[in-house]
Amino acid sequence: MDYPWILFDADDTLFHFDAYRGLRLMFSAFGVDFTAQDFEHYQQANKPLWTDYQDGRINAGHLQVTRFASWADRLGVAPQRLNSAFLAAMADICTLLPGAEDLIRNLRGRARLGLVTNGFTELQTARLERTGLKDAFSPLVISEQVGIAKPDARIFAHALALMGEPPRGQVLMVGDNPHSDILGGLNAGIRTCWFNPRGEAAPPGIEPHHQVDSLAALQRLLLS
Repeated sequence: MDYPWILFDADDTLFHFDAYRGLRLMFSAFGVDFTAQDFEHYQQANKPLWTDYQDGRINAGHLQVTRFASWADRLGVAPQRLNSAFLAAMADICTLLPGAEDLIRNLRGRARLGLVTNGFTELQTARLERTGLKDAFSPLVISEQVGIAKPDARIFAHALALMGEPPRGQVLMVGDNPHSDILGGLNAGIRTCWFNPRGEAAPPGIEPHHQVDSLAALQRLLLS
């Protein structure tokens, strides 16, 4: 084990994140048959907001309200209500990715595990509780609480401070998003592992220290 500390991203690294399914479930409670075309329109607003959030131009509250503004007007409800309903729906459908439970179980006791996520507190805490992983991670760093999002090095500095400032070379960041997880880890001077199940090419200028295509492969890498 080369890494006494392993930090994980949450969405699409440990947890399956199916926003379309979650939105369909959420909108069904409002009598709306949410279609694939509706999802495309939603993403046209949502994706730029996430980019702005990760780049520090907006905060979590602005993102959560703005992404549902048009639907709130259409349904005559507060956008905050839609956002909370969406997060609850995502918690209801949450599942771990294949190999995640086995990976965490085998790493516990061999390394210190932490979570650094750009997700929202309401959803992340519910999913950790429901999947039995609530006590697996310390620190648990959620960008909404810290007020800083990956790839900003300051969110990692916050995590490292909570960890007692271990040597940077002893800390590995594992995540599926090269722009937030890998670039963020590189910005913080720690080691990185790109979880890349689709075999995509790394963006220019982002070079992870390791790359795996499955959580089983990650387990072999870490426990070999």
